[in-house]
Parts: sequence; structure tokens; C-alpha cells
Amino acid sequence: MVEAVSLRLLLIIEYEVTAKGIFIMKDMQKILGFADSDIDEALKKRELLSLEIEFSSRCNLKCCYCYAENTLFRDNELILEEMYDVISQAKALGARKIIYLGAGEPFLDKKLDPVIRYVHKLGLEHIVFTNGTLINAEVARFLYEHKVVVVVKHTSDDEQTFDKLSGGKGTFKSMKRGLKFLQEAGYPDENHHLGIESIISVYNIHEIPTMWRWARKNNIIPYIECVTRKGGGASENELAPSKEATRILFEELSRIDREEFSFVWDPFPPIAGFACKRHLYSCIVTSQGFVQPCVGVDIHVGNIRQEKLATILKNSPVLDDLSHIHDTIKGPCKTCDHTGECYGCRGNAHNLTGDYLASDPTCWRITEKEI
Repeated sequence: MVEAVSLRLLLIIEYEVTAKGIFIMKDMQKILGFADSDIDEALKKRELLSLEIEFSSRCNLKCCYCYAENTLFRDNELILEEMYDVISQAKALGARKIIYLGAGEPFLDKKLDPVIRYVHKLGLEHIVFTNGTLINAEVARFLYEHKVVVVVKHTSDDEQTFDKLSGGKGTFKSMKRGLKFLQEAGYPDENHHLGIESIISVYNIHEIPTMWRWARKNNIIPYIECVTRKGGGASENELAPSKEATRILFEELSRIDREEFSFVWDPFPPIAGFACKRHLYSCIVTSQGFVQPCVGVDIHVGNIRQEKLATILKNSPVLDDLSHIHDTIKGPCKTCDHTGECYGCRGNAHNLTGDYLASDPTCWRITEKEI
């Protein structure tokens, strides 16, 4: 029996016997993030633990909540050799994981295949976030062979709701087909992790507990997060649920895990069951080579075409502020009971207040008077 640990996420969860036998499924804090001891060591050495790298700005969907702006669709994207180079620089700085993102869909970019091969050859872990609609049997086998952690967009179990949120008819069926190919290729097992990503909105919030249970029972990581108030997430009227509705959902997901799966975590935004600490050990390189703290905090602190990654990381006051966020954060977030594990969403703080060090206005623990 797993004992509750105050303010800490438990790091191991044991699942039932599967068709492939009994295995221990590490929780998503280890799969998608890092242990606190690793983070502390990286901070002391001023090293990276992961690098997020953005592929093409092009996308085959038009998700209403997407953080990407229309202005992202431009030329002058990184060429393959530049991607190889910055990944090698990241490894030299201590990076263990490379995370493939996109202001668009990574699988639309022909560079993804060779980059995956390159990262696998370097012996680094890698994760791809995808809408799943372009995954076929061949792609699924390729990802499995190269041990890529795959996180597929799964915003609803209802076809009409999914298609509405993704902005395209037939996308639900395409996503489900992609998931099926991944499962047929062998996902998930002890060494090949599979996740689903869902943005919490007023359209799907009532479904999230059912989706969460389904994911847990099928050894799939549920990556459930709040809307990033940027791009479509900022312009779409009344897309995000109220603070109170979000609180109730997070507490219900925490209860489900505790009572049904013996998995204990304390609820706080922006991601259920996961402490987002990427600013302590990571950064993102956009498809045009700009370095910024994360997709939500779109402050360009340098460009890898002009400076080495190490120089950018060393000389950026913004990245330095965020790597010491527990000291530099302002307002009620600084004294919150969860400050050791959580510092709110820096993207939402930046986009809603203009200050990336401000308290997160979307957190239910912060009153309107405190913002």
C-alpha cells in the first residue's frame, strides 16, 4: 500500500497483469519530467536536463485552444544540420531528453524521422507530442523501434466534441486510428510509454474523469492540462472553465487515483498529477531557432543561429529568473503551501499580467483581490 506523502508526488505505481505480463509503470513525473534530486543537481551545475525543440509551424488541424498564433506560419525554419547541432549542444550541457513539439504538427515535417534516428543514436530519451492523425502502421513501428514516448492529443471521447475542438471533421477517427496503430506496434509496455493529452475546456470537462480512468486502466499516461491563455486559448471566448470547476475536477482526479489506483498526489494547476518544473531545467528552441523559456512564455532570449546554446543560457536574465523561480516569484504564489512543488503556469502569468514572475491568475487558490 502506498502511503500519502504531503506535497510530494509518489514516483512509482504498480499496475495489473497485462497481456505482456506484470510490469511496474513509472509515473509521468519520471517519464515526462525528472526527480527532484536530478533537478537540484542540474541547478547546481547550471545544466539542462531536457531540450524542447519545435518542428514545423504547419498543422493539419485548427484546434480552437491552440497557443500558436497565425503569424507563426513563416519560412526560414531550421534545417536538419542545425537541429543536429543544437541537440548535440544540449547533450553537452547535460540534457537527457529531447522533446519534439510543434506550433504545428511534428509529423508534417520530414526532418522528424532523421532527428529521431539521431537522438536515438546519441542514447538520449525522446518524447513526441502529436495529434496522432498522421500515424500509420509504419510510423508506429518506427517510433516503437526507437523507443519514443508518444503523447497523442485526445480531447474528448465524443466524436462531435473532438472534431469541434480540433476544427476539422473526421479528426476523431484519424486520432483513434493512430492510437490503434501504436497499440498494435506494442505500445504501451515497460520500455515504450504512451500518453494522451487533453486540454480542459467547458466542452469536455465533464468527460475528463472517465478519460482519466480509461487511461489508467490501459497503462496510458493521462496528461490533462489547463488552457494556455495565448493564441486561440486567449481569443476563444469562455473556453476555459471557471476556477471553481477546475478545482473540483483536479480534486476528483486526485481522489480517483488515490482510491482506485493507490496513486497519491496533491491537486494544483496547470497539469493534473504532474508538477511542471520545466523552467528549472529546460528551454525550447523554436522552428526559427529562437530560444525561449517555454511555449507559453514567448520571450526570445537568443537565437542558436547567432550564439551557442550555452552562451544564451548563461547570459539570459529571463532564464536566470525562471531557474530561481521559487525565490523570484511574486505575490501569493510565493507563500502558497504548494510552493515547493508548484509555481503556477508561467505562460498564463506572462500572458495575463505581462509579468512572467507574477502569480498565476488562473489558479483557484488566488482570489481576484490578490491578482
